[in-house]
Amino acid sequence: MNRLLPVLLLALAAPAAAGGPWRASETNTRGWQLMTPEERIEHQARIRGFRSYDECRSYQLAHHRLMEERARQRGIELPRGRRDVCEHLRQAAEPAARAD
Repeated sequence: MNRLLPVLLLALAAPAAAGGPWRASETNTRGWQLMTPEERIEHQARIRGFRSYDECRSYQLAHHRLMEERARQRGIELPRGRRDVCEHLRQAAEPAARAD
């Protein structure tokens, strides 16, 4: 029974972790490699905290400009973003906009 308890706890925790909040990473954050660990934590917190598409998009554009400048200074090329992390906020706002 002592060996089964950790397995059962992991099995119960897995679905909650799978549906957890968005996590910033090198696969979804432009310029990740040019950010300090503290900047990465702050970036993730800011992205998670936005409630409007416009705020999120404004921050995203400023972040991209900063990362492009850092990349230019280091002589590297950043890969293009694959996903708009703010898009879910626009989709959430659209039904309310139609109701007005």
